Amino acid sequence: MAIIKYNIQYHHEIRKDISKLPTNIKERIRKAIENRLIIDPASYSSPLRKDLTGLRKMRIGDYRVILEIDKDIIVILKIGHRKEVYNPPIIRN
Repeated sequence: MAIIKYNIQYHHEIRKDISKLPTNIKERIRKAIENRLIIDPASYSSPLRKDLTGLRKMRIGDYRVILEIDKDIIVILKIGHRKEVYNPPIIRN
């Protein structure tokens, strides 16, 4: 079985999301992205439904990373607390 190396891209507005997070949470999210998501995004994330079909979420405690997988590219669209991450709507490009 061939190992696919995924590249991470961040949506241009992700800086707003990251700047609001506590420092310890930023570090947990960074480690989760680098150690789990890049290796196997399908196993470490779950598909979203309804209006967000085609997107996935990775759970890190009470925080969520919303992402889209396109071949060997993982696009991080939004990062935030589970109560706030889905509102306002997620912008896809």
